[in-house]
Amino acid sequence: MPSFSIGVDLGGTNLRIAAVDENGTLLEKVTLGTGVSRGRARVIQDMSDAISRLAKRYEAKLTLLGVGVGVPGIIDRQTGIMRESPNFPGWAGASIKAEIEECLRARVIVENDANVAAFGEKWLGAGKNVEHLAILTLGTGVGGGLVFNGRIWAGMTGMAGEIGHVTVEPNGVQCGCGNRGCLEQYASATAVMRMAKEAVAAGAPGLQLAASSDAEFSARAIYNLAIQGDDDARKIFREVGRCLGIALANLVNVLNLPMYVIAGGVSSAWDAFAPSIFEELQRRSMVYAATALGSHAGEGQGASARIEPGPTKTVITRSLLGNDAGLYGAARLPMVEGA
Repeated sequence: MPSFSIGVDLGGTNLRIAAVDENGTLLEKVTLGTGVSRGRARVIQDMSDAISRLAKRYEAKLTLLGVGVGVPGIIDRQTGIMRESPNFPGWAGASIKAEIEECLRARVIVENDANVAAFGEKWLGAGKNVEHLAILTLGTGVGGGLVFNGRIWAGMTGMAGEIGHVTVEPNGVQCGCGNRGCLEQYASATAVMRMAKEAVAAGAPGLQLAASSDAEFSARAIYNLAIQGDDDARKIFREVGRCLGIALANLVNVLNLPMYVIAGGVSSAWDAFAPSIFEELQRRSMVYAATALGSHAGEGQGASARIEPGPTKTVITRSLLGNDAGLYGAARLPMVEGA
């Protein structure tokens, strides 16, 4: 009998659940409010009920392989215990894998949400033709995930890939993790808003007008100003791209992977920040300069001026699956874990 699995994207605001068959076909997707304020037991029970209803609609014709759940935060992969998650206060130390399995009486795999997004892109998205990739998810914060040899690389305890906490400004903005100058403080939606508020306070006219007239003043509104040519808004996204370029240059130099994928809501501003990414990469990474698509050796400054490009290419690209990458990646977990 053909098989399917259930993928879950457990976010702080929305709970998204999808049934996906073994070929990657989306059978059905449902979205609910998470309701974190109601407590962990209620969230897990509501999620389990929704999973059960969805699974029952397909179990007569397809074999359920299990449930994969992507969760923002640090997850101990071996035990399914949530070590820390800013979106789920009070959940630290909870064995959410065991609690979900108790409700469902089914096999459950819990994984970091950026890891499953990377896995989804490897399976059906931008990375389906490569065996190794890294993903940076730009949302409220910045997440990261790694896929090596077609499988998630989670490190010793599931904490690998915390790219959002790579330092890009040693004496920079204080981060919630305790460090200063983390990428998350310069390339997330929260960072875009921080920089916009600082620019408004400094007298940036276009941003001042937008902030005073738009009740929904957001990173999207700032992006719209940027593409309309507002210098202050464009400066913000140049800073986003510069810091992403610094982080990516380090990743390229250390990992030498064929692909690095930019995902998450802020990736929709790609055209505003991508040029600065590539400028920094050419300046800072000799590995990128040797392997970049369209690299022009001998032109410009930094690494690109000193090294000849070769035949193997390093690709920096946007996600193809968008917000569904994590759903597909989570659904893929039960299909391959233990295989």
